[in-house]
Amino acid sequence: MRLLACQINIPSTRSPAARDAHLDSVAQKLVTALSDTPADLVVLPELSAIEYSRESFSRLDLLAEDLEGPSFERFREIAKRFDVAVVYGIPRKGDQGYHISQVAVGPDGAVIGSFDKLHLAQYGASMEKEYFQRGEAPFSFSFRGVKIAPIICYDIRFPELTRSLALEHNADLILHCGAYARDPSFYSWHHFVVSRALENQLFFLSLNRAGADFGNSVFCPPWIDETAPPLAFPEHDEAFIACEVDLARIAEVRREYSFLADRRAGYRP
Repeated sequence: MRLLACQINIPSTRSPAARDAHLDSVAQKLVTALSDTPADLVVLPELSAIEYSRESFSRLDLLAEDLEGPSFERFREIAKRFDVAVVYGIPRKGDQGYHISQVAVGPDGAVIGSFDKLHLAQYGASMEKEYFQRGEAPFSFSFRGVKIAPIICYDIRFPELTRSLALEHNADLILHCGAYARDPSFYSWHHFVVSRALENQLFFLSLNRAGADFGNSVFCPPWIDETAPPLAFPEHDEAFIACEVDLARIAEVRREYSFLADRRAGYRP
C-alpha cells in the first residue's frame, strides 16, 4: 500500500468561511499531489480543518462539524476521483459536546468510520480538556489488505493503546495524527514514535501539521537501525510525501525479532 502523508499548513480559521476556504485550498493541493503521486490512502493531521488555538476552540459552536459536514464534502470527492481512502481530522459535534476526531472516507465516497481522541492533552500548548470530551473506544478498519488504526497526538503516550491495537485489532499501520507544537514535550515525541513502532513491529506514521511552530513528521517502519532510519519530513515546510507499507516486511521482522511471540502469557492485553 502506498500512502500519501500530508504535512499541511493550517491558517487562522475563526469563522466557517475561513475554515471552508482552507478546506478548498487543501482539496486543490490534494488534486495536484495525487495527479503526480498515485496513492491508496491519503492522511491529514489532527484537526486538519481548523487551527489549533484557544481562539479557534472558543468558536466550536460555529466550526465543529457532523461526520458528513464541510470536510466530508470536500474529501469524499477526492476519494472518489482518485480511488483512494482519505483520513482527516475535524472537531466533531457529539451528543454531549465536541470531540477531536479522525474520519476515514472510502473510494465510494462513504464514511468508513471515525475515531474520537481517547486522551485529552492539558499541558504545554494544549488546552483540550477545556473544550472537548474524550472518546470511548479504539477504532480500526481494513483497506486493500492492510489493517489500519488511527490514534491522535497525546494517545501515543499510552503504550496500552497501541499494544491493544497491535494484538487485539491486528493493526499493520497506525496513523498517529497530531498537532505537535514546539513546547517542552516536542523533543520526546519522536522517541515515542520509534518505541511504539518497534515494540509492536508495525508501520507507524506520525503526522504533524506544517508551520513555524509545528513540522517534523516521521514515518517509522517495523524495524530501524543505522542503515534503515525512519523517514523524516521537513522541519517546518508543507510536504506531501509518499510512504510504502509492505506487509511482507512486517512478517519478516516478526520472524527475525520475535518480540511479540516471546511475550509472557500473563501480560495484558
